[in-house]
Amino acid sequence: MKARQGVPLASAAAVVTLLVSAGSSAGGAAASGGTTVAYADTATPTPADRPAPALPEPSGDRPVGRTTLHLKDEDRADPWVPKERRELMVSVWYPARKPSGTPAPYMTAEESQQYVAAHRIPVPPTALSEVGTHATVGAKPVPAPGGLPLVVLSPGFGMPRATLTGLAEELAARGYAVAAVGHNHEAEGISFPDGRTTSCVACADRNFPKVGAVRAEDITFVLDKLTGRAAPDTSGRTPSKHRPWALPWEGGPRIDTRRVAMVGHSAGGFSTIPAMLRDTRIKAAVNMDGNYHFPNDTPVDRPLLMLGRPSHVPGGRDGTWDETWTELTGWKRWLTVDGIEHNSLTDLAPLAKQFDIPLQNLDGDRTDAIVRAYVTAFLDTHLRGRERPLLDGLSARYPEVRFHTPRGVG
Repeated sequence: MKARQGVPLASAAAVVTLLVSAGSSAGGAAASGGTTVAYADTATPTPADRPAPALPEPSGDRPVGRTTLHLKDEDRADPWVPKERRELMVSVWYPARKPSGTPAPYMTAEESQQYVAAHRIPVPPTALSEVGTHATVGAKPVPAPGGLPLVVLSPGFGMPRATLTGLAEELAARGYAVAAVGHNHEAEGISFPDGRTTSCVACADRNFPKVGAVRAEDITFVLDKLTGRAAPDTSGRTPSKHRPWALPWEGGPRIDTRRVAMVGHSAGGFSTIPAMLRDTRIKAAVNMDGNYHFPNDTPVDRPLLMLGRPSHVPGGRDGTWDETWTELTGWKRWLTVDGIEHNSLTDLAPLAKQFDIPLQNLDGDRTDAIVRAYVTAFLDTHLRGRERPLLDGLSARYPEVRFHTPRGVG
């Protein structure tokens, strides 16, 4: 285990206590142009005598590399700030040959400051920038002649993309390329290479159908840039002649465009459906506890896993899962996990345990292990063609997980 450094335990506890409510309300077109720019991550030094939280280690056998990309769509106005062009920050994790020796920071100091200030959290402003990770910056990727399967992550509304880092590292250590999208003006704190750190402009609106549509367009743009080719048109033809994979940045891993999935939490979760309907390159998706905020009248024939808290049972408070279930015509699973809350499906579950303020009744590390296990099993099944019995029904290994097949629904 690597040594930890960071904020005092008592102060850091307050961070998670207030963060757990952020983004919970959201539980709920092809683009071209622009440029892709990679820039160096930098970690914030902290005093050596103060312990810091750290993410659980990934269980895969590969070291994990990470880079951060600035993507700008010159052909699209930002939907929340129309005078700007749409810009995104994207963190990319991948299996590496060996660590580079430069640890990847969890957040920038400015992102932490923005997030802490927006929620009036009485802790050191850079507390979240000091969370320990298991990836290194700029590590050389493993050789992948046929391209790596790609998983795109979309975070909860108002929440930084960093809150899905643990899952990203887990997948990268198991051989996936993973891209977590920072949807500009939809999170409290997104840092750009020119020194700007933007806030959640959309949080004043909370137009969730619009959020889903915007994120779908963002995901298509990210896929275009990472794979070097545009989305197929409605006939299934690809309008441009490119290789089946391309280098998203100099020295980066190759991506297999035939094996792409999307995983989202909360707003990122409900955005999986509009993203899949928009872009046929997304072969499978996972919605982690996101209420669906759009008309559920279009069938989806690709695999989808709905993974949620106990209240997301058939006939529960959120009827959108029941409605959407009827429109899923392909492989599908509806799972809930006993003893968890909305934000338990993010890094906040294990971090809260370390801060000695549990986020949910279920142990934080146990919660994190369950999320990693089921999401990985789903992706292995549908992107790699590997049979995973964990998805077939109740497991003695994970008795907290319940399978649902609503009678008369779907």
